Amino acid sequence: MLRFPMHHVQQPRSESLNKYQLSSLVTAWLTRHTPALQIFHNVPDGSTLMAPDERYRSILLFGPPGVGKGTQGGILATIPGFFHLSVGDVFRAIDIGSENGKEVYGYISRGELVPDELTIQIWKKAVDAYIALSRYKPREDLLILDGMPRNVEQVEIVREHLHISSVIYLECSDQEDMVHRIRRRAIRENRADDANEDVIRTRFKVYENVTAPVLKQFDASMVHRVDANGSPAEVLYSILESVIPAQNELFAANREAE
Repeated sequence: MLRFPMHHVQQPRSESLNKYQLSSLVTAWLTRHTPALQIFHNVPDGSTLMAPDERYRSILLFGPPGVGKGTQGGILATIPGFFHLSVGDVFRAIDIGSENGKEVYGYISRGELVPDELTIQIWKKAVDAYIALSRYKPREDLLILDGMPRNVEQVEIVREHLHISSVIYLECSDQEDMVHRIRRRAIRENRADDANEDVIRTRFKVYENVTAPVLKQFDASMVHRVDANGSPAEVLYSILESVIPAQNELFAANREAE
């Protein structure tokens, strides 16, 4: 297994990184080392570090904006054997002065979806970087993916890279409550894309018209509906009932391979 020179990556003094610091670290690593990945692995820009016949074992976190996908994904990430990746966080961590950053910022600032090709390219780069930094270990960790696929066309693209065990569908019947959650998040996390209510409501329209139909692309037996109106602990309990069997399956496969 190739080892990547970590002395080039500036390490923070604190061992505990929040998700935005970690996303920024990964983005910085990508900017500096993507050419090296191409040379050492002889693969095109953004391609996976894993063998072409392998897919990442994963669970999708699905639901409308503000339903709590990031909150629950972040909680799961504190449990050994789970790795949470938010595509939205990856987008927000991109240098907006770069070519990709300007394009991504233009879409998310209007509440629109980033085009498929660019989304997949950036996502694959982020996964490669997290693997290179040993933050995500595909043979040990179950990938909790939040924010993709965002339209029906992305479903087949995602299936090329992921072995999807299940889809956790977080449901909330009160859209106004989710709007308020997002506005509070804008203040708490200094997120410009959450500050404008017109943009927020555009995101809900895009979700209803473009993203919600994604759910029908999966067999009903794979979709686990979770009421997101409860307390964070109650919602987590419902999610764990779905994800624990998938993690046990991964652990069993690893034991057989040893």
